Amino acid sequence: MPNVSALFMVPFLLTIAAMVAVAVTSARNVRSAGDFSLAGRKANSRDVAGGILGTLVGGAATIGTAQLAYLHGLSAWWFTLGAGIACLFLGLALAPSLRGGMAATIPQFISRYHGERARVCASLFSALGMFIHIVAQLLAAGALLSTLFQISLPGGALAALLLTALFTVGGGMRSAGPLGVIKTTLIYAIMLAGGILVISTGGGLQELRRSLPPYPWFSLFGYGVSEGISDLCSLLVGVISTQTYLQSIFSARDTVAARNGALISALLMPPLGLLGIAIGMYMRVHAPGIDSAKALPLFLAQQFHPALAGVAFAALLIAAVGTAAGLAMGVGTTLYVDVVSKLKRTASHELPLMRLLTLGALLAAFAVLLSDPNSAIMKWSFLSMGLRGATLFLPLLLAIFLGERTSARGGALSIYAAPTAVIIAGVIPSPIPPLYAGLAVSLAAMLLGFAWQRLAPGARN
Repeated sequence: MPNVSALFMVPFLLTIAAMVAVAVTSARNVRSAGDFSLAGRKANSRDVAGGILGTLVGGAATIGTAQLAYLHGLSAWWFTLGAGIACLFLGLALAPSLRGGMAATIPQFISRYHGERARVCASLFSALGMFIHIVAQLLAAGALLSTLFQISLPGGALAALLLTALFTVGGGMRSAGPLGVIKTTLIYAIMLAGGILVISTGGGLQELRRSLPPYPWFSLFGYGVSEGISDLCSLLVGVISTQTYLQSIFSARDTVAARNGALISALLMPPLGLLGIAIGMYMRVHAPGIDSAKALPLFLAQQFHPALAGVAFAALLIAAVGTAAGLAMGVGTTLYVDVVSKLKRTASHELPLMRLLTLGALLAAFAVLLSDPNSAIMKWSFLSMGLRGATLFLPLLLAIFLGERTSARGGALSIYAAPTAVIIAGVIPSPIPPLYAGLAVSLAAMLLGFAWQRLAPGARN
């Protein structure tokens, strides 16, 4: 890991300070709950893309991709490739309907077609899924800080929590767009510089080909065909079912900005993964005995000048923190719009309540982390994906593509039953991943709803 010298520390702190300054400046323009949650529905294509990428380009797209490439090679591309395909589908097929619906949350949108009965349930399960993922991001950022500065993991996670709160509680979506643009630009510059170093030193890509056999290192299915397809499906379901990504679409100034922002995200994600893969495979050849999770951090520490390494490590920290910030904002918006506002709606209290819910999600995630900092985060991440995907994916797609022809009864049954199946599959040892168990139950519920419509024509509810 890098020597924490002044040459490293000054650029590191300046980069973090610049991002905090952007967040604080953006927060000054937030005067209402609509500004906080949807940027006043004035986001242009760049800010829509920034909002999506600001959450999507996290630890998994950077450190995680390099780690998987260190272990399996090209098959590490599935995360960023799958995310790019999901954004392409979002832009071409879903964005116009979602933005045109003038909703603020996914449960609010689908309740227009599947009825209000399941809206609160959908909101709670969706928020829980995002909340679980916040824990993983705080843990990742805390681990990076604890390694850099030789502090405890809880201490590192606390620092990450404070940064996350600064990035999201003040400005919300007003901050998310600009911060996402800057964060993505930084990450791209760092990864591109790393890719150039791989090509220009040590024999470049030809050296990788000479040192590593074609299979599994240069195959998309290096760790299995079914596993690769499963990862692709998981990314598609995850992006489409997560409030944070669709909140950027809802905040667009019009359908054109919504569509173009998603398409920009689709264009930028896959190349980022290839750069991470090149670095991971380079480290496999030149440092075969290291902990795979340290492939990217060690590469940056060894190959970059200390000043550039300081910027690079700040960018990696911001990647994890930005993802946690986006998820926390998604939790706060969902809970306020779909649950709290139904109990009591006072215009003057909307913004403080939304900020309080967002901060509460962060504090609760930190409390969970403190209860067991050594927990199996990946297991909980799979449960997170399952809760979000099983609850919202099929009801949302049917609402968009079938509209009034969908089954409100089937949608409500799906939203109640599918998350329950996910939790059962996550608690009881099962060969079936929780996401697929939930999707199977969701599909069965929707089919039952359509069967009911056939038996009772004209009855949607």
